Amino acid sequence: MSDNSLLKKTATEVGALIHDGTVTSVELTQALLKHARSLNEQVNAYISFREEQALADAKKADEEIAAGKIRGPLHGVPMAIKDNIYIGGEVSTMASKIHQDFVSDDDASVVARMKEAGIVLTGKLNMHEYAWGIDNNSPHFGPVHNPWDLDKVPGGSSGGSGAAVASDMSFSTLGTDTAGSIRIPSAACGLVGLKPTHGLVAKYGCFPLAWTLDHIGPMSKSVDDAAALLQVIAGFDERDPTSVKVEVGNYQDALRGDPSKLVIGVEEDYFFKDVDSDIEKRVRDQIQALADQGATVKTVSIPSLAYSEWAELATSLSEASAIHHNDLINRADDFGDDIRFLFELGEVFSSVDYLQAQQVRRQIKQDFAKALEEVDVIIAPTLPVMPPTIGSPVADLNGTDVDLIDHFIRFTGPSNLTGLPALSMPVGLKDGLPIGLQIIGRAFDEETVLNVGSIIEAGNPMDGKRAPTGA
Repeated sequence: MSDNSLLKKTATEVGALIHDGTVTSVELTQALLKHARSLNEQVNAYISFREEQALADAKKADEEIAAGKIRGPLHGVPMAIKDNIYIGGEVSTMASKIHQDFVSDDDASVVARMKEAGIVLTGKLNMHEYAWGIDNNSPHFGPVHNPWDLDKVPGGSSGGSGAAVASDMSFSTLGTDTAGSIRIPSAACGLVGLKPTHGLVAKYGCFPLAWTLDHIGPMSKSVDDAAALLQVIAGFDERDPTSVKVEVGNYQDALRGDPSKLVIGVEEDYFFKDVDSDIEKRVRDQIQALADQGATVKTVSIPSLAYSEWAELATSLSEASAIHHNDLINRADDFGDDIRFLFELGEVFSSVDYLQAQQVRRQIKQDFAKALEEVDVIIAPTLPVMPPTIGSPVADLNGTDVDLIDHFIRFTGPSNLTGLPALSMPVGLKDGLPIGLQIIGRAFDEETVLNVGSIIEAGNPMDGKRAPTGA
């Protein structure tokens, strides 16, 4: 089997090949690192490689597997992670100048769990500085390029994560999500990206953007991969004050549902307002396909969504500015211009603004909870617009230029306010770029969200198409 054909496979597929002896973890890690290095000048997905350590970990994985000690479906599979998630004793830059030499003493909770699962970590991935941006055009480490069209943004802030998996430079990965930073690049790069329920995945050892909105989750080539990686990283850690003690599901086993038993919610007034016409058609086509398979489709109302954009920004800007306040006073010129402006803007919000935003947030949570009593999931577009050219502050919305950041987070931000699980998955192309559909579910019901994703995926909405910049 050629290196290219191996690299195109999903994480769980190559995991099975490692475990049955078709390929070794060392061989696969060598092939992936060679491919990633050869493409990185074009895509700029990696900030750093950890080749020597990765190959040592792959060798250890091969020895354990040969001895029959298989730690799970991802044992021996190489993948990289976003550079705001710490690997103990190694540099994590947050794609910043201020923290360009930062070294953590400890592994992040999720990194420790990945190591325990036998995953081979190949390097750290590029991102928008301090995870506060949606185009991944970094002033310090350069822009990440979308593997579907190298002139287009990959989404952010986990743009390096999205581009790496889409171009076969990592079999799967982790992103972080405060207003959509897993789901935005997943939509833009044609991946499955899951923002789990707030508290399901511990955030210890991840540099914060906004304490009450931050999440960590998988970005993968398939729903099965996302389920397998979630199985690895989910679980309580007392070192994270937002971590919740809850039973971790068996997410891969949940991917066998019957569409006829599903009730699909559609919120028309917010999630289908001001949407690119081609995106809207693709998403509605998938809702109809579920209905054709026997699912029930029901309209739901979430009136407080009208205020969600303000509540999201008031919360995220205030919390982020508090985190970076001292550096904003003492080292303002070391921030990129775009995020320095956002941090300065966050200082403008008053305590009244912040607390009023939390009251709006509480109402939005209640409205979602009420809607999700009637339906299993709510389906919506992930993004209302397509990714623009790198450097553009605007996107096209049916022939009109609109602000990029406002529109990229418009449909993703509500799930950060509520903490509800939300999955983005690809459902077709427009002008050679992927379109994302979003599935929002009940708190800690990732099984249903992933199951709905697997049913949609089984219909092959991407018709087998892959990013042209890849293996």
